[in-house]
Amino acid sequence: MTTDIATLPHTNDYLLDKKVKIFQPVNGYRASTDAVLVSSLISKVKSTDKILDVGSGTGAISLCLASRFQAIRPQILGLELQSELCMLSNKSSQANGFSEYLSYQNADIRQKLTDLQPCSFQHVISNPPYSERDMPSPNPSKAVAHNHQGITLVEWLHFCLKMTAPQGHLYLINRAGAISEILSFLQGKAGAIKIIPLFSKQGQVAKRVMITAQKDSKAPTQIFPGLITHNHDGTYTPQTRQILRTGKGFFDTLS
Repeated sequence: MTTDIATLPHTNDYLLDKKVKIFQPVNGYRASTDAVLVSSLISKVKSTDKILDVGSGTGAISLCLASRFQAIRPQILGLELQSELCMLSNKSSQANGFSEYLSYQNADIRQKLTDLQPCSFQHVISNPPYSERDMPSPNPSKAVAHNHQGITLVEWLHFCLKMTAPQGHLYLINRAGAISEILSFLQGKAGAIKIIPLFSKQGQVAKRVMITAQKDSKAPTQIFPGLITHNHDGTYTPQTRQILRTGKGFFDTLS
């Protein structure tokens, strides 16, 4: 049974200080700041490049990218398992005037996707489900988005790297506890790895991590200064505010 977008309860929200509209389900998965943060990792894009957002959810990552690179309009594709989220994402793309270069496809990456050519995206970005062991949310949409169901993190990463062009770039955000699994998978397959720990507040242990890697590269790994997202009073730090409000790239905030 196909859901009619007109009857799907959703809210009208915004990203990047109201520069970007995003439609999200009233009950179900909704984007967090993680999506905007990981989108900031992509900095150098050419108009001929293709960008793939794997597990695009409500489209927050790719909507931010479409806004930041609208002057050159690279082709951006989001893949999302949940059809309702895919429909809302395409509605968001249209509402922002991005539909000529940003679209979303309802797809299950566990299956063979014959319409997607491996090694054809210069940039592949993803916010994979974080947990394999936590109790799933009672909300089915959130459970699918937050917990691995029928696919491991390594299998998810294998798909992402398979879609990445030679010398192309992979961008990830995940729980800090997954870093050893991610680095083990990338060993011998990608290099020029950059690791950016994310700290909720100064003095706390990093619970999340952002990672970039270049396929087929042999360059060494670098660990960057961590991003502290909040001050002790709960407000965003200046660096985080530049990313979340103005859409500035993470590496640009370091200069």
